[in-house]
Amino acid sequence: MPSDTSSFLRHLQHCNTATLPGERASFSLAGQPAGWVTPELFARLEQEGLGTPATGFDLPVPAQLEQLGEVLTQEGFYKSHHELFDVVPDLGGPVVGRIDRGALPLFGLVAVGVHMNGLVRRADGLHLWTGRRAANKRLDPSKLDHLVAGGVPAGHSPQEALLKEAAEEASIPAALAAQATQTGRILYALNRPEGLRRDVLYCYDLYLPESFEPSAADGEVESFTLMPLEEAFRIVRDTDDFKFNVALVLIDLFLRQGLIDPTSPVGAALRSGLDKGLSPLSPGYGAAG
Repeated sequence: MPSDTSSFLRHLQHCNTATLPGERASFSLAGQPAGWVTPELFARLEQEGLGTPATGFDLPVPAQLEQLGEVLTQEGFYKSHHELFDVVPDLGGPVVGRIDRGALPLFGLVAVGVHMNGLVRRADGLHLWTGRRAANKRLDPSKLDHLVAGGVPAGHSPQEALLKEAAEEASIPAALAAQATQTGRILYALNRPEGLRRDVLYCYDLYLPESFEPSAADGEVESFTLMPLEEAFRIVRDTDDFKFNVALVLIDLFLRQGLIDPTSPVGAALRSGLDKGLSPLSPGYGAAG
């Protein structure tokens, strides 16, 4: 395996392009910092009497966030995913509201997701199950993906979301999926056309029997491939064929498996970036979930 791993750093840089405040304004829920509003919403939130770009915006009754999100999708500010996510203040604590996941970037609210490495031990080494995203996916169509990955919907814990996604995306029985072990948590914040993505990914490993064959149950995956882990390493190092955040989770796996030396300068930079993110965000960033 080639020793030059510096090219992996570009994936962290790609996922940490956000700087704050930039052109955004602060957004609070009942006075508690929660997010950062994209300029496209300024006039609309001023119309609601929620504040100004100079002073920041505040929704006094956080339970009204869901209704506000519905109004904004009807007015064309974003395209609804028809899936609600829980919302918590920036500094953590109990859930105070919920909103369609498509609206999260508009408000710069933290989103929580789960990603699972589907691994198989074979005589010729460790292998990784990968999926290819369907060509009609809204985000990163036809990119390589994890065997199981998805957002944590309202009312679910990361573990519950993992079991749900495992059944829907790869037809993994619940008893088998429950054997997955959490390996860490990854933070990043990046600018995208839909707004500011501030994501927290809970990462899992699941060792599958050689006899297991995944099957897509929800139509979101075009095909599955079982590849040597060294091949996944090469793809992440040399290409951008994997979905942007999948690359981060795989880099974490490469560090834990020793394919990237975690004690090297590059390895240490990668480990720190995965654990803390690279963008200067608020102190409570990542507290959700």
